[in-house]
Amino acid sequence: MALLTVKDLTLAYDKKIVLDGLNFSVDAGDYLCIAGENGTGKSTLMKTILGLNPSGGGEIIFGEGLKRNEIGYLPQQTDLQKDFPASVFEVVLSGRLSAIGSKPFYGKNDKEIARENIERMGMEEFINVSYRNLSGGQQQRVLLARALCATEKMLMLDEPVSGLDPGATAEMYAFIEKVNEDGVTVIMISHDLKQATHFASHILKLGENEFFGTKQEYLAQQRGLLMGGDR
Repeated sequence: MALLTVKDLTLAYDKKIVLDGLNFSVDAGDYLCIAGENGTGKSTLMKTILGLNPSGGGEIIFGEGLKRNEIGYLPQQTDLQKDFPASVFEVVLSGRLSAIGSKPFYGKNDKEIARENIERMGMEEFINVSYRNLSGGQQQRVLLARALCATEKMLMLDEPVSGLDPGATAEMYAFIEKVNEDGVTVIMISHDLKQATHFASHILKLGENEFFGTKQEYLAQQRGLLMGGDR
């Protein structure tokens, strides 16, 4: 059974339907890149899967024991988040909130998981540094560590390299690839489809010429469209 199955999903934003009849599935270990022009529903889709946005119809089915609150999520970063006055450790540890439930405090295991993910992102030397004093690339690595604290199965990333310089972008892609190689299923929204397809195993393109399939199938389709356009 697939880890995530979307059947005939309708997406609505501000009571306006942006996408209708969407179907795709994600298996454990996949690296799915979601692409499309602005306004095609990429972020709305991710938020709907996470339960942050109501669907306009259809089904979202989780398999293999995955629960919605066990999905790690890295949303698009806002200017307010960039100036958050907390230490790296505090920010990453907050990723355990969904796991502790009604408990009033973090346990020893929660703190150990936070430290492990800080080390995983190569940020251990900054563990007590204020998040607001980090570079953009370092902040994104901290937020990725935070998202990983919530999951061992699926990670959702909304434009994780937006606003980063080329060096920080390459680093971020490398960290995400390593997470996927470690067995975490990745679903990533990207505006840079050419770069993202280098890492992705599957592509979901929304909007004009909608597509879902493997990276190889997508590239073959694009070659076909190009050859057809040259005639």
